[in-house]
This record gives sequence, C-alpha cells and structure tokens, in this order.
Amino acid sequence: MAGSDNTTVLVVDDEPDVADVYALWLSSAYETRTAYGGAEALEALDEDVDVVLLDRRMPELGGDEVLEQIRADGYDCRIIMLTAVDPGLDIVEMDFDDYLCKPAEKPDLVAAIEQQLRIQRYDDRLSEYFETTSKLALLEQELPPSAVEGNEEIATLRQRIEELKSDLDDTLAEFDDIDTAFRRISRYQR
Repeated sequence: MAGSDNTTVLVVDDEPDVADVYALWLSSAYETRTAYGGAEALEALDEDVDVVLLDRRMPELGGDEVLEQIRADGYDCRIIMLTAVDPGLDIVEMDFDDYLCKPAEKPDLVAAIEQQLRIQRYDDRLSEYFETTSKLALLEQELPPSAVEGNEEIATLRQRIEELKSDLDDTLAEFDDIDTAFRRISRYQR
C-alpha cells in the first residue's frame, strides 16, 4: 500500500466497538489511534496524524465541530467524514476531504485513505515544484549568465525540477483513473 510506511490514521467514533473494528482493519497497513468522542479526538490529534476518519454524529462535541477545530488549529491532515448521517446541502461549506456513509467496508476505508494520501503527496510535490522553479527563474533573471552556467547549485535546482516534473507527470497519469477509483468506493449507505 502507498501509505503503509509511516502513515498514522486516527479513527474517531463514539461507539467504541465501531472505532475498534475500523482500527483493527487498518492496523496491518497503518499506525492507528482511536478516540471515542470529539474531545478525545482533539486530544489524540497531533502533527503525526495523516488521516482522520471522523464520525459526524457524536454527543457533546460532534464531528462537525471537531472538523472545524482541526482546521482552525491548522493541522495538515486529510479528513474523511465517516458517518451514518445522510449528507445534505449543509456539507457544501464543510472543509472535509471525503465523506463515507456507514456501514463502511474495509476495502472502501483503505481505498479512501490511499486516495487521500496520493492527493496529499501530489500537493506537496506540486508546491515544491513551483517553489523550485520560482527560485531558478529568479536566479536566472538576476544573475549574470556567467554565474548561472556551470554553477553546481543551479544544476542541482534544474535536476530537482526535472525529477519533480517527471514525478508529477507519473502522478497525473495515476489520476487519469481517479474517477473510476473514486466511484468504486462505496460512499452510500447499504
């Protein structure tokens, strides 16, 4: 699996049996944490968490509020709402990355997580690509040609740009099938 190296998934559900089953399913591929409510989820969250599977309907501090707090605190994680609440127009303004309806099956959970990890890696590489090309363009514009040609640091920047471009091209080729993969994941109640 693409994310199995160091990926940490936080499973949040107020029903301990449900949270524990999801965590068990995912524990062979990811480091998993569980939280049995909204407040516990915010306590368990840190910079190491890559993906949050977040139940929407929980007593006291619901998933909507937890989602808002995670985004307000600036955590750089992907959030998959995982809930029995039928989605309505209220989700349009919500800042989650995916929405799965319960009951979810293991293949759907894994596919949704992997999809989010691919998107996250793509975002990071795209940011690095633009940052690196911007630096190179600035240096080529500001330095005299004699300082640019043969410069080892400039050559390293150019090489990194080519690597990133190739990697992004490969990733974009992966995303050619994203619509099919996205539709294969069951997002609706059975």
